[in-house]
Amino acid sequence: MSQIALPLDWPESERDDEFILSAANMTVARHLEHWATWPVPATILTGPRKSGRSLIGRLFAAKTGGRLFDDAWDADEDALFHAWNAAMATRRPLLIVADAEPPAWAVALPDLVSRLAATPRVTILPPDDALLRALLERGLTRRGLLVPPPLVTWLSARIERSYVAIVAAIDALDRASLSRRHRLTIPLARAALIEAAVIDDS
Repeated sequence: MSQIALPLDWPESERDDEFILSAANMTVARHLEHWATWPVPATILTGPRKSGRSLIGRLFAAKTGGRLFDDAWDADEDALFHAWNAAMATRRPLLIVADAEPPAWAVALPDLVSRLAATPRVTILPPDDALLRALLERGLTRRGLLVPPPLVTWLSARIERSYVAIVAAIDALDRASLSRRHRLTIPLARAALIEAAVIDDS
């Protein structure tokens, strides 16, 4: 596992441009890497909230000169239709980001329905164990917190396997460390996460 390092030479050094690769998102990264071979110059990217789907979309658009169409399920259908057509006309790739694939988000415009039906789809999966640990370690370190390896192991075994839960755990531990002025320990983490309802007390 590493920060994203593809032939596109996507950024690794700037903290806001770091995307950690793992089995959960490798298929997506490889698909975007080979955008020139897509059957149409567009792809629908789905994945859980906080999974980095918008980040990888911004990186992709910046490096390819393409366009990111985020929150597509809530977007103006005419605008998305014209964006799809523009991608076809210019051969500049369009990445459409959504919570779920159509028809899970209803599309009323018939011409857009047909275009989306012809568009490849890729999905970021829930975090695997390695990605869960890496995101916890990076998130806590970015908050300026010392992260003992046993704490990461303890957290990884107890929080929900979701990106939202990872963010919630980092936020709770950051608040607890600041308010109690203590270094992170497993007892402190347990109390903070129970209080924040990130884990239960069983």
